Amino acid sequence: MKMNLPKGSKKLLNAWAFYDWANSVYSLVIASAVFPIFYGALFSKAGMDTIEVFGGAIRSTPLISYTTAAAFLVVAFISPLLSGIADYVGNKKRFMQFFCYLGSLSCISLYFFSLENIYISLLSYFFGLIGFWGSLVFYNSYLPDVAFKEQQDALSAKGYSLGYIGSVVLLLFNLTMVMFPQFFGLGEGGEASIEAMKISFITVGLWWIGFSQYSFKYLPKGNKTKHKVTSKVIFNGFRELKGVYTSLSANVSLKRYLIAFFVYSMAVQTVMLVATYFGEQEIAWGGDDEKTLGLIGSILLIQLVAVLGAIITSKASAKFGNIPSLIGVNLIWVVICVVAYFVVTPTQFYITAAFVGLVMGGIQSLSRSTYSKFLPDTEDTTSYFSFYDVAEKIGIVIGMLLYGFIDQITGSMRNSILFLVLFFGAGVILLFRVPRK
Repeated sequence: MKMNLPKGSKKLLNAWAFYDWANSVYSLVIASAVFPIFYGALFSKAGMDTIEVFGGAIRSTPLISYTTAAAFLVVAFISPLLSGIADYVGNKKRFMQFFCYLGSLSCISLYFFSLENIYISLLSYFFGLIGFWGSLVFYNSYLPDVAFKEQQDALSAKGYSLGYIGSVVLLLFNLTMVMFPQFFGLGEGGEASIEAMKISFITVGLWWIGFSQYSFKYLPKGNKTKHKVTSKVIFNGFRELKGVYTSLSANVSLKRYLIAFFVYSMAVQTVMLVATYFGEQEIAWGGDDEKTLGLIGSILLIQLVAVLGAIITSKASAKFGNIPSLIGVNLIWVVICVVAYFVVTPTQFYITAAFVGLVMGGIQSLSRSTYSKFLPDTEDTTSYFSFYDVAEKIGIVIGMLLYGFIDQITGSMRNSILFLVLFFGAGVILLFRVPRK
């Protein structure tokens, strides 16, 4: 029988961080780069900007925003349900695997995405989101289980860095396939490029399943118990969330940090989810080939700079403290959103993308490790991280709904981007209320 690796051991830390390498291809290729371009290309090819769904006409970008919000709403509901069961039976790795495989297979099924079968197609996108974010609930909860407090900032940054690098490797392959489909026996022209994009969805699913096996081999199953799931424990996760919420009254630092995180994370995640759709619609590209190359190139730029950003932010937190560093990063986000409102040319878009990358990796990595540091001494880490994830997901639901609503009624994504300044500004004010230690 394989013995569990000791907490803080190099192999265990590497195994945890390597899951970022496995699953980050989803967030890059599906959520950020290839799928948004593919989605826009389908509407362009059909010569329409709106589509009939549920008895009404809706623009393409609000439709994907609302679908995204619906998926995050489901994740926000099922996360505490499943984490409560996982804690009770002591085998959260199985739950992490389930969502990993759900997300991977959903990515593969995106190969069949079409406007003619829009409902089934959106379901593939919907379940891909649930698989990705559902697995992160359990993945994040492993951080305090595998690493000591003094290791957590660096390990969190290492995970994000591995994720950015690994996803860039696959995206470069996908970009080559999309731009030069003839080299892969797919023919030439727009149809061949669209086929290459569809094949890239398959590569994401296979990459995610394949590389996650290393993490699953070494991550502990959990605090194994002999409990079995009964009707009494189905809603145990919600009771645990209530317990976490109650405990916040005795932990002022954690409570104030969570409120600030909820507000600014709402804006961060929304920007990350809609950035490519913004570039696809609002930037004056010269043609379809320039648009495809430009959008994927800007996403690559973001990923590469984000590796540097995660490292710089980790070092800044060591020197100045976590909260002051988060305040600084949020102020940069405020400037970025204001500038983005006026971005029109590809060059301006590239420059803005570089600054987004610099603060994107840093704010995600530091937010996760800061929360981990504020936790009380407890073995019930899954419940606390479930609370963290539920707060993040509800924030995303609100952010995406507001973004899609403003986009729908004004006919422009620029107004939605400018609206996010309010959330970053409020996040800065709330972070000033968090004790510095």
